[in-house]
Order: sequence, then structure tokens, then C-alpha cells
Amino acid sequence: MTPDRMAELVAERPVPGEPRPYEFPETFRTELDNGLRVVVTPMPGRELVSASLALRSGAVDEPAAHGGATVLAARGLTEGTELRDAIELTEAAERLGASLHAESGWDATSAGVDVPESRLGQALELLAEVVRRPAFPEDEIDRLRDERLTDLLQAKADPRRRADEAYIGTIYAPSSPYHRPSGGTSDTVAGLTSADLRAVHARAANPRQAALIVAGDVTNDAVIGLARSLFGEWTGSAAGAAGAIDDSAARDTRVVRVIHRPGAVQSEIRIGHPAVPRRTPDYHALSVMGAILGGLFNSRLNMNLREEKGYTYGASAGFDLRRGRGPFTARAAVNTEVTVPAIHEFLVELDRIRDTPVSDAELKAARDFLVGVFPLRFETPGPVAGSLAGLFIHDLPDDELDRYRAAIEAVTAADVQRVARDHIRPEAAAIVLVGDHEAFGSALDAAGVGDVEVTRDEESAEAA
Repeated sequence: MTPDRMAELVAERPVPGEPRPYEFPETFRTELDNGLRVVVTPMPGRELVSASLALRSGAVDEPAAHGGATVLAARGLTEGTELRDAIELTEAAERLGASLHAESGWDATSAGVDVPESRLGQALELLAEVVRRPAFPEDEIDRLRDERLTDLLQAKADPRRRADEAYIGTIYAPSSPYHRPSGGTSDTVAGLTSADLRAVHARAANPRQAALIVAGDVTNDAVIGLARSLFGEWTGSAAGAAGAIDDSAARDTRVVRVIHRPGAVQSEIRIGHPAVPRRTPDYHALSVMGAILGGLFNSRLNMNLREEKGYTYGASAGFDLRRGRGPFTARAAVNTEVTVPAIHEFLVELDRIRDTPVSDAELKAARDFLVGVFPLRFETPGPVAGSLAGLFIHDLPDDELDRYRAAIEAVTAADVQRVARDHIRPEAAAIVLVGDHEAFGSALDAAGVGDVEVTRDEESAEAA
């Protein structure tokens, strides 16, 4: 191909078209006498049905001394019930052509099954058995606990995960559960027993704080009938609604914390602070602003630190929206010698998104991306059920997904600047670094970006 022809093809590249009309599938909602919500989204032609039982109880709700119990209990749900051991449970699911799974995070615990529509009734029987009659066998729980402890050891050796853990421990007060990983720490996990997991699950398994969500080629009446027969007599624990979440910040001034790793060739950078919960009225404007700042490949952070400066393979930023105030985090891994210049560019961009209105081109690109990819998330029943579970977990309006695209399209440049000023606070941000302090320490002190605290990483000290 000649250079002239190549230039012609580049010049003729297609441009993005207008987003196609899209409506979220019609969804039916009801509530059983015991308080269990039932949500059904018929999707004709989608014969692989996704069913999920969401419990509005997550790691944020567990006792501090049992940190990690909720995540471990979720993993233990599929390790055996009062009727079947782990192997029998797996075989029962396989005979149905079903995938049975359970997980937990900060906000909720969920158990789900993906199964052909013709076997949905039997699969929901398994799901009810897993949630209502788990056994938490001691040998399986011991294995899961040991696996988690091994994973925590590996996390200490991984600079990326070490930075994440040090970051949340820096920005949240020790009284907040967000101060630690959702899966717990070595100290809390080591003492967990089968009885502890059973108690945590018993508190969470309450139909008044649960929702059964089913999406696929199903009918409302059929799903409601199954829900009544399998869950209608479920009483669960006497626990009430979840209490207030302690999402206190550790400080309101800037601090620089360095986890010193002698000889590290890269520095992991985290910059941010506690931000907002998912229920913020600024959600849609924050989505657009986050895309412009650090959510897209052509975001300001990535174009600056990667494309212009060449400091990193990728720089990003975003909000982790939870039931409580999740963190706002800007992040990158950079070569050691450019650690301080990279921090400077991060702070420049955090100030600029607050102080300088975004351009029309930036605003259009971000809105078009968010509006355009939205329907792609819902081509299969799994993501549909997952998004509906999110509405329940965060107590959002039923029409939240229906009005998403219009709300994104309505975001203005003034909205973007307003939410950046309200919810990004560089002056109160923690700057957490995992890297070789001896290589960049003097430059960091000279930069004067904040008071510097240095911790020598234990693993690195042992290896030195």
C-alpha cells in the first residue's frame, strides 16, 4: 500500500454515529409476605437464565474483630449444605447444566445461578438450599481460611496490592471498616472459624433485606410461583436494617506516605480521599467528570502522564461508589526516576478539572461513550440481573436504569466543574507511594507537596 493511499484511508476513518435508541427491558417487581422482593425481567430468546439472591449485608456490616468473615462466608456457601457436601452440590449443579456461585463485597452478599430456562425450578431449589441451609463444614472453611491467609501474604509482595492496602489505611480513620480490605487482614482472618461464618451469614440471611432477581426467557407468573414455594416460608434472622456506616476520613489535610522498597524500579502512586456514596444526587455528573479526568483512554490523566510525558503505561482516576463514602483514587505505576514529576502532573490535573471548564469536545466524547456503551452491558441476562441487584442494594429508584442515558446526556460543562469542585479535594488528599524512597526522597522533600511519612516495608527489609 502506498503512503498516499494509507493517508487517504486514515483521513476517511469513520466517525462515531449518533447513539441508537434503547430502552431497558421491562421489569416486574413484587414483594412476598415475608418481605422478600422479587424482581423479574423477561428477555425472550435468552434461554440461559440468570437468577440471583442479593442480601443487603456486606463486609461493611460485620464486626471489626471478624474482618473478612463475610467474604469468607460467601465463598463457603457453595462448599456444602445440610443436605449435600461440596462434591454432591457441584454434581447436582452440573446435572442441571447450571453454574452456581456466591460472592460478597463491601455492600452486599449474593448467591446466584445461571441455568437453561427448562431447569430453572430445580436450579432455584439449589439456590434456596445454599442460602437457607448452608453447612459451613469445618474442613472446607479451614481450607478457605488458609487460602485467604496465603493470598494476604502474596498481597504484601505485590506492589500494586500493597499500595491499595496502604492507601485505604491512610485515608480512612481506624474506626471505619473501610480502613482495611473487605477480605480482612491476617490478624482477623487467622482466627475465623466455621461458627463465626455461620453467625455472620445468619445475620445477613434476612428476607426483609433480600431480593430475588431473575432475568431471561421467563414469565412473571412462573418466577413468582417458584419464589413463593421456595422462599415464601423463609423467616431468617430477627436482625433489622443495616446501621449507619462509619466512613470517617483519617484527616482533612494533605499527607504523603511512602512505603519504602529499596531497589524498586517502579513506584506505585495513589492519590485521593473518601468521597461520596452511590446514592449521591451528583452520580451522573460525576460519571461524566470521571470519564474526562481518568476513565477513558483519552482522559486528561492518561493523555498527560502516558501520551505526553511517557511516565506510565496508564494513568486513571475514579470513584468507588458504595453504600458509604467510597474512595476517590487517582493511580498509576511509574518509573522510579519520574515519581515526583508524575505526582506533580497528577496534582496539576486534579486542580485543572476543578478550576478550568472542560471543552465541548471533551464533554461530548465522555457523554457519547457512556451513552453508547450502556446498552452493550445488557445483551445477556447476567448483567441485567446484576444491575437490578445494584438498585436494590443501594436503595435506588426503580426507574434509575431507564433514565440513565437521558441524565448523562443532560450533563453540562458547568455540572462537571461543579462536582469536581465539590468532590475532588487535592488539599485534603493522601499521596501514597510504594517505591524506593532513597531514589526519590530528596526530590519529594524539595517538591513540598505535603508532610512525608516513611515506612520501611517489612518484606523488603528482610530481603535487604
